[in-house]
Amino acid sequence: QAVVDFERLGEHAAAFQGHDVGFWCLGTTRGKGGADGFVRVDRDYVVRAAELARAGGCKHFVLQSSRGANAQSRFLYLRVKGEVENLVQAVGFDRCTILRPAVLLCKRQESRPMEWIAQQFLGAVARVFPTAYSVPVETVARAMVACVLQPGQEKVKVLENGAIHELGKA
Repeated sequence: QAVVDFERLGEHAAAFQGHDVGFWCLGTTRGKGGADGFVRVDRDYVVRAAELARAGGCKHFVLQSSRGANAQSRFLYLRVKGEVENLVQAVGFDRCTILRPAVLLCKRQESRPMEWIAQQFLGAVARVFPTAYSVPVETVARAMVACVLQPGQEKVKVLENGAIHELGKA
């Protein structure tokens, strides 16, 4: 495990050498970092890490994005997620898998009251419509690993929430 300073990723290029697969799940919120901080973490860090990984020999990059990602969206969150999807694809990996989960169901150490309420509601909805509006983070993690273990012909594969659930069952 290598600890890197994301503000100085170029100084940590050696940490990105010699890996066949790269997984990216890092993100923040606009509330924590402001709009500029959100863009820096959720787009700029991702693209820089992807470039370093590719230069270091990475062949398959697996990116956790978001349902509704769209570079033309009026909403900052969805626009940045769409932009980063496009930018990571442009890096030129042999394979790029993009996962677009809906609301992530997880336990957090920090307090986010509105998110907690949404998770409680969506957790109940998931009992009736298990793949419609949410996905447990454990399912996303299993899907990320499974997509690497399966042979793939596509250069870019996008997995929406239902496909994440299906792949994450294994």
